[in-house]
Amino acid sequence: MNEVYLDYNASAPLDPRVAETMLAVFSDGVGNASSSHTFGRRLAAIVEEAREHVASLVGAPTNRVIFTAGATEANNLALRGAAENQLGKRSEGFEFRKTYAPTESTPPKAARRKRSRILVSAVEHASVKQTAGALAAQGLIQLEEIPVHPSGSVNLEALDGMLAEYGEKVLLISVMAANSETGVLNPSAEISQRAHKVGALFHCDATQHAGRLPFDMIGLGVDLLSLSSHKICGPGGVGALVGTPPALSRLSPVIHGGGQESGLRSGSLNVPGIVGFGEAAKIAAVEREQESVHVATLRNRLVSQLEAHLAGVSLNGDASNRLPNTANLRFAGADAEAVLVNMHPVAASVGSACSAGSIEPSTVLTAMGLSSQAAYESVRFSLGRFTTEAEIDQAAGQIIKAVNFVREMREMPA
Repeated sequence: MNEVYLDYNASAPLDPRVAETMLAVFSDGVGNASSSHTFGRRLAAIVEEAREHVASLVGAPTNRVIFTAGATEANNLALRGAAENQLGKRSEGFEFRKTYAPTESTPPKAARRKRSRILVSAVEHASVKQTAGALAAQGLIQLEEIPVHPSGSVNLEALDGMLAEYGEKVLLISVMAANSETGVLNPSAEISQRAHKVGALFHCDATQHAGRLPFDMIGLGVDLLSLSSHKICGPGGVGALVGTPPALSRLSPVIHGGGQESGLRSGSLNVPGIVGFGEAAKIAAVEREQESVHVATLRNRLVSQLEAHLAGVSLNGDASNRLPNTANLRFAGADAEAVLVNMHPVAASVGSACSAGSIEPSTVLTAMGLSSQAAYESVRFSLGRFTTEAEIDQAAGQIIKAVNFVREMREMPA
């Protein structure tokens, strides 16, 4: 029986076209992209081409892309960089501060020091929530959590109340574009408007959104945007923080050294990874519309088959406002971990991949109002570019068998 991979939100398979572009760099890419000789300039040129593709994917100018080791690092740079900068820990020689004058949305140094609060949604990725928590534990910020509706989207009314209370004390608001566990989309434009009204930065983790649905960073008013290559069929270990010049000027680096990436992310560039990221972004920009229709059709096929053959199946999150590839399903009376084990060789997940191994229920689902038991009975299925109809039909059969088996075992007398 063939393996079926339905865990694209954890990591998507590497596209062979991306691997081919990377192989050329591995074979011929001798040198360091920061060196001024011919070899270095050659590598620097292909890095800049990749930067163009990544920027184009999210509607940003090329010179606003800061390459990182992944979205986790990008999230850390956004939050920690903003918190430390407003305390006066600056990046000397950051080029955007030289070429762009402060705008009305950039408060003076004294005002920035008064901004002590960071607001994050209750369903953020661990790299946002834990970074913000660490900053709060160190006394650098005060952390506030924005609740979400039972649908999974951020509660704008609650956010309005928090901004009315804290106002210009708010340094940054961090709300993801699309949730990794439920696929539910957030109203980024509405959040950015609220952030800018009090002079705060709006950081958006678009790791799951970018490459699957159109995303216009500038049009939405996003100040800082986190991206990850391996979610869009690119290589792992590379991502980016994309920012407007005023927003990037309000960050301090979290990695110090040679001053690469405009002084915000030191270290020799991972050229093969960056080139792969660029190629993945280029492919996604061209194919995402057709791909989104393809995966939505297959996702709906999977859910329909499960609902037709199993009782007690319910969808977690807003069915009308989510990513086309994601379905988070509760199988009442069946422990999700047990279902995963028994539906081999079909791969799916419970919760986020970055919280795998946790014995706690999903904080995303409980923040939406689900009971711990309901969260423990929920499985995330996420499809992607290489998913086929035959795989969906095979997966449905295995999932149905697994759920029935787990339910039967639960009903057996001790």
